Amino acid sequence: MVRSRIAKSETLPLRSGVGLKPEHYEAVLTERPDIGWFEVHPENYMGDGGPPHHALTKIRDNYPLSLHGVGLSIGGAHPIDPEHLARLKALIARYQPQSFSEHLAWSTHDEGYLNALRPLPYTEETLDHVCRHIDEVQSTIGRTMLLENPSTYVAFDAADYDEIGFLNEIVRRTGCGLLLDVNNVYISCTNRGADAYAYVDRFPMDAVGEIHLAGHAEDRDDDGAPLLIDTHDRPIIRDVWDLYAHVMARFGKRPTLVEWDEDVPAWSTLFAEAQKAERLMFAAAATTTPRQVQRTEVMV
Repeated sequence: MVRSRIAKSETLPLRSGVGLKPEHYEAVLTERPDIGWFEVHPENYMGDGGPPHHALTKIRDNYPLSLHGVGLSIGGAHPIDPEHLARLKALIARYQPQSFSEHLAWSTHDEGYLNALRPLPYTEETLDHVCRHIDEVQSTIGRTMLLENPSTYVAFDAADYDEIGFLNEIVRRTGCGLLLDVNNVYISCTNRGADAYAYVDRFPMDAVGEIHLAGHAEDRDDDGAPLLIDTHDRPIIRDVWDLYAHVMARFGKRPTLVEWDEDVPAWSTLFAEAQKAERLMFAAAATTTPRQVQRTEVMV
């Protein structure tokens, strides 16, 4: 990859935003809420026209925009779908978003798409093809992308890196940025019996261009241990807010998104979550005494 041809993405405002849903088009267009930015899944806007584009065009005229992909299958063993990538490039050219991000996951198998984002083994082989895919995406769209840390439920026996080391190496090799999903950290660390605060203290925050917050479901595994599921269908819990406040206090403000993708609530409910995130962002970032945690080398 010739990195001189890759433009740095614009910077999102140091405010909170929300994932834009069709249920909220009317409220956003009529109320013009005081919110920092909106994020959409590009896969929902890859058609040529229709009501979604009509609404998004009007909203984009008044707010910064981020695209958060779910369909590239960056970690997949198969090549990136060239038609999907071409549609993404056209969408970015059309809306000129401040940011584009994808997941450190795979979601394709043979000729089909899976209705889930699957985690990867952190091996040299996986690292090589993830970096090749990121290079291809960044070269095609002509800008840097952000890569999101996954929510995980099991550990792979074979691993050449822990998750932090794997992400660091991706950033070093490709020049991409990172998206820190705080809810995913909390889920993964709870499911794996690791310390979420120790994880974020080691995270390469200099590469982070965006943070995500979301709700999750609580369950139990066959042994009765806590099992958290990334559902994006309910309010953010107190423990995730506390972890987010720690990140803000330790590393400073970052553009922060509230995700709510299922059982979408009324606009007033989602807007209130975004306002809470913004208040906490500024309050926590102004403190000078973040929680001190014992640093441990953990495989997460």
